[in-house]
Amino acid sequence: MAKEYTQMPMSQEYFSDVNNKLRDLEEKQNLLKERILLIGQNLIEDRESTSTDIQELKKIVLNLKEETLRIKELIKSISGQISEFARKEELMILQRQFDMFKPHLK
Repeated sequence: MAKEYTQMPMSQEYFSDVNNKLRDLEEKQNLLKERILLIGQNLIEDRESTSTDIQELKKIVLNLKEETLRIKELIKSISGQISEFARKEELMILQRQFDMFKPHLK
């Protein structure tokens, strides 16, 4: 009977230690689970904000492309008009010269 009495407290200590270790492991597992959930939520939020930023940047790039095309067309039309203005000025100079000699011809 003495052997049985000494063995029981040891087995109770063993089970007590095992229970404590199990509780510690469960707590660690719960903490890790919460951390993983938080990390997952942060990743989802970051992904959403990044995708909205990318969409905004795409809109800006498209607007810039359109504006660039308009500016190119405007520059082409202005350069075409500048060449016409030079011709008009030349014609006006010729007209003045013609008008200067016109009275002498009469």
